[in-house]
Amino acid sequence: MNTNEQAISRRSFIKASGLTGVALTLGFSFPSKAGDSPDILNAADAGSVELNAWISIDSAGKVTLTNHRAEMGQGSFQSVPQMIAEELEVDLNQVSIQFAPGNPGKYGSQITGGSSTIRGSYERMLRLGATAREMLIEAAAKKWEVPANQCYAENGKVFHRPSGRSMGYGELVTEAAKLPVPSAVKLKDPRDYKIIRKPLPRQDNPAKINGQAIFGLDKRVPGMLFAVVERNPRFMGKVKSFNSDEVLKLPGVKYVMKVERDVFGNLLEGVAVIGDSTWSALQGRKALKVEWDDNGFEHLSTQQLYDRMRTDLKSRKFISARTQGNFDSLFDKAEKKVEALYETPYESHSNMEPLNCIADVKDDSCEIWGPIQAPDWIQGATAGFLKLPPEKVTVHMTFLGGGLGRKAFTDYPYEAVALSKAIKAPVQVVWTREDDMTMGPFRPGMVYQCRGAVSRGNRIAALEIIAAGQNMNTQEPGADKSAYNLDVVDGLLKPYFDSIPHYRFGDAPLEAPIPVMWWRSVYASTNGFAFESFFDEMAVAAGKDPLDFRSQHLGEARYQALIAKLREVSHWDGRKKNEGYGVSITECFSSIVGEVCKVSRNAAGKVRIDKVWAVMDCGWYVNPDIIRAQVEGSIIMALGAATKHATTFLDGKAVEHNFDTYKMGRIGEAPDIEVHIMDNQERAGGVGEPGLPPFTAALTNAIFDLTGKRIRVLPFSLDEV
Repeated sequence: MNTNEQAISRRSFIKASGLTGVALTLGFSFPSKAGDSPDILNAADAGSVELNAWISIDSAGKVTLTNHRAEMGQGSFQSVPQMIAEELEVDLNQVSIQFAPGNPGKYGSQITGGSSTIRGSYERMLRLGATAREMLIEAAAKKWEVPANQCYAENGKVFHRPSGRSMGYGELVTEAAKLPVPSAVKLKDPRDYKIIRKPLPRQDNPAKINGQAIFGLDKRVPGMLFAVVERNPRFMGKVKSFNSDEVLKLPGVKYVMKVERDVFGNLLEGVAVIGDSTWSALQGRKALKVEWDDNGFEHLSTQQLYDRMRTDLKSRKFISARTQGNFDSLFDKAEKKVEALYETPYESHSNMEPLNCIADVKDDSCEIWGPIQAPDWIQGATAGFLKLPPEKVTVHMTFLGGGLGRKAFTDYPYEAVALSKAIKAPVQVVWTREDDMTMGPFRPGMVYQCRGAVSRGNRIAALEIIAAGQNMNTQEPGADKSAYNLDVVDGLLKPYFDSIPHYRFGDAPLEAPIPVMWWRSVYASTNGFAFESFFDEMAVAAGKDPLDFRSQHLGEARYQALIAKLREVSHWDGRKKNEGYGVSITECFSSIVGEVCKVSRNAAGKVRIDKVWAVMDCGWYVNPDIIRAQVEGSIIMALGAATKHATTFLDGKAVEHNFDTYKMGRIGEAPDIEVHIMDNQERAGGVGEPGLPPFTAALTNAIFDLTGKRIRVLPFSLDEV
């Protein structure tokens, strides 16, 4: 980190940082433009000291660490403070943790997505803690009039080695804040970590167990009203009329009005019922009668969507995204050819906590509370909508009952802001389970056309994979529809681009009025099934062991180490008769995950999953227990999407309204999962999402190994294999 010292007044610092009640402050501000160097802000007074945007230490020595990312179950509430605490030399059991408000100038990117919390900021977090530690050590050395190299920090204190003297951080903050900020600090060797790499219990768990944790639906503000919205079930339709006079007669109903939400630049319409309680608003919506104008767009059903995708692939209507060599020439001449078509469904996010958001719009400001994955995005979008400076929009994060990408979107806060502005009062918009499950945006359904040729040396000579489906990146009005979708290669292991001499990846974009967006691991969640299933089919055509076949194409040492570990822990070479083993290895968000699935038949002859072994290579990491939990959760979620649930459409409307039709896996159906973490010197990769893409292919490849039946269409029923 490049730093420089800059003195500013307390007043201007508080104005810049949004802090109040902090009298002695030292903080880091993030660059306003990409590539700018961060500045150091200094101020001195009396009271507590914010040693940077993430660390606050008061005169009693109480340490508060800030988490700048959302906590939706993935563990950032633990892992971000755990990184800072390691270099700061404090015990996590002795600190408080708080959420940061939306402030990209102070905290940088705050979007919790793309498995980016650790990999995007771990070096900065470590340096923040180390910088604060070194300044506290220097302050103690000056007080004792001894060389700083005779001092060390431990457990919230600075010690003088020769004399054994010590002082707590609270005694040192005033002097520390007056010191020049060091331009470089030495970070610990991972071998010396006391907190990082340890499976420490999560700090948010007790509050979630005893009910003290505040989720979006728990939040209340004075004078708040409650809103539910009847939205057009065909997404793009407009409101023609509604019976507001009748609904307003119901007890507790205060307002009935049209409202919009911005979904990728398209203003989707609905009718809001606002009451003095959620109950009164829901009763009002039951009495609501809305006439919709559904002209001007198609009312598509699932069969039509997939027929169009298959037709586009058959007619070779696609955009080349990434190519090398001459696929057509090699494929036409090849003796061993493999062709297959794979299909994956649309999916709802179906977070356990449905969408909700509170907004309080004043004439010159706005305050927002809720389960928000991207407070900086919400701040920017709201400022633009209200035509306010961003600093006039305050976004508070609560805990999230699941996010999966959906709660990074700006549409549900948009509704709350629009309604609060209209009624001039704070309002909480609450989505019901049915709203949450039917309104989207959804994970796009996809169809993959795969063709490959195997050389005489039983290697992949040529590979073509064309993905047909909606491009979530070109939904805004005026978007360039001719642009290829680079995400069609998400999930593919990087060495394949070097080991396969001739390849072509492309996409056949489907146009449909159904809104689609990110879902856990984004396109890799569907790509992984197609890629790794097809590699298995090519291994069979080559007459090779599936793991050996992959190994010969993945020459880099890092991949070979993961394969060796996967082979070892799964006892791959000791496979027995009447057992099916399947392997799959994918790469996304800078992490590599290999999974082996073992299946057999139970006494009734039904296929059962006996065990799943997962090997995660995420490079530098923080908490192994969080990693294991995330991989386990990813596998369970992938199992549901493979064998249980899908969103289907009829006449332009989502069919599945609740968990009676959008089936979730039960606890008794969860397989035995064993997770192993690679230990190496690679840069940090993601953890929350990369465990999902490999599972489905590992399962279906195992089923093929056991039964000889190749599964190419999802979801499927284990009972019917």
